[in-house]
Amino acid sequence: MKEAEASPSQLIDAKVAALGDWRGKTLARLRSLIKEADTEVVEEVKWRKPSNMLGVPVWNHAGIICTGETYKNAVKLTFAKGASLEDPSGLFNSSLEGNTRRAIDFHESDVIDEEAFKALIRAAVALNTSQDRSKRA
Repeated sequence: MKEAEASPSQLIDAKVAALGDWRGKTLARLRSLIKEADTEVVEEVKWRKPSNMLGVPVWNHAGIICTGETYKNAVKLTFAKGASLEDPSGLFNSSLEGNTRRAIDFHESDVIDEEAFKALIRAAVALNTSQDRSKRA
C-alpha cells in the first residue's frame, strides 16, 4: 500500500505502529476513547510533509474536535475550541494562555481519566454542532 493511497485511518494506524512505544499506545487509546465518545467522528490526517510523512491525526465532527501530536515526552491533544469548553475535571494542562485552543499533554506515567476525557470530547462535538446549526439558520 502506497502512502498516497492510504486512508486517514490507515495513516493513523501507521503512525501508532511507527511510534512503537508508550506514545503509540497512548495515542491508540485516546483514539479509541474519541470513537467511543462520538461514533460519528471523522478521522483525517493533515499537515503531511517530508519531516512528518504520516501527518497529524485530526478528529472532526462539524469541525475539528482535536488534533493528536506526538513529541519525545508527550502525546498532545489540542482541542480547536478548547477555551470555550467547560473542563470540570481539569484535564487541560497545556496551551492555556490563548483565547481559542486548549490542550492536554499526556506523559508516559499518566493515567487517563477516561470518563472525563470522553465527556470533554462530547462537549466539543456539542459545541461544534451547535455552531454548525446556527450557521444554517
